[in-house]
Amino acid sequence: MKQSQTTSPINSIKTNMITGFLGVGKTTAIQHLLQHKPTNERWAILVNEFGEVGIDGAIHKGSTGRDNASEAQIFVKEVPGGCMCCTSGLPMQIALNQLIAKAKPDRLIIEPTGIGHPKEMLKSLNEPHYHDLIDLRATLTLVDARKVSIERYATHPTFQDQLSAADHIIAAKADQYQAHHLPELHAYLRSLNLADTPVSVVEHGQLQADWLEPKHQKTSSSISPQATNKTLNLRALSKQSPSPFKVGSLFTASDFTNNAEQTFYSNGWTFPPNNVFNFYKIMDILNHVDAERIKAVFITERGIFGFNKADAVLSCMELDESDDSRIEYITQSKAEAKQLSDILTPALAQAQIAE
Repeated sequence: MKQSQTTSPINSIKTNMITGFLGVGKTTAIQHLLQHKPTNERWAILVNEFGEVGIDGAIHKGSTGRDNASEAQIFVKEVPGGCMCCTSGLPMQIALNQLIAKAKPDRLIIEPTGIGHPKEMLKSLNEPHYHDLIDLRATLTLVDARKVSIERYATHPTFQDQLSAADHIIAAKADQYQAHHLPELHAYLRSLNLADTPVSVVEHGQLQADWLEPKHQKTSSSISPQATNKTLNLRALSKQSPSPFKVGSLFTASDFTNNAEQTFYSNGWTFPPNNVFNFYKIMDILNHVDAERIKAVFITERGIFGFNKADAVLSCMELDESDDSRIEYITQSKAEAKQLSDILTPALAQAQIAE
């Protein structure tokens, strides 16, 4: 079912959601868009992450390729600590209002957590109080075509809901595909009644700017109804059963439950900027730890670097700046989370360079 297209107010903010499951490359894709942003436009990025230690915001701020993000007219705000796609939407609305007031952007990009349902967020953006402010444009959902043949991805409600919310599906990481992966993706989309949704294929997150421009077409009713209850459960349980432990001067640790069969655990730490790490020790640590997802920013003797590990592949990029060092990982097992905590605590301490 299509929404009727209406004319948006002249000064309304073009707004896009870029979503997709854990590890699909949303941050890389947004960085590519930022690097090709028209120089006369102000852009704002609203980032939500699964755990309470935000990593993506630090990467976006530190990778503009200019002296600083404000000079580049790029403004970033994080909503850490779980899914901002819940029914109340209050954390998202507060952060969104603050970001718009500060940045007064020409374009707003929203990056939800990889295990968040986009339905309620899109519904919130369509509320009457945003009508004169938000000009809702295409929702892009990134998907790794290699995942659709893996049952735990293909049957995951969030994986399906993110695709059903898309105006444009982006088959990401195509440089890693084999011949059968794209046909499998199209077959999977047909099974979800999404054969009419446009699909584009990209490598290295190279989104095209014109994909952002079409109006958002999906109505809330066209997105899976499973989303509401799942995200309510996620929000309700997000503060239960914390497993805190301390590294450096700050810590956060949280459990998040999607449903009885799908549980994710997140642990993360931040370190003050005077803690400098050995680059090669950090690389070695991250190469040898195993988790569903690892993200980090570290201040090292060789400079500031962002690290990203998904599907057992570690990538690294140099950043211009960061307020501190931070790391976060996600697992599907509490035992795995505890084991990684036991490994990382001494390893990170040993990786610090003595003053």
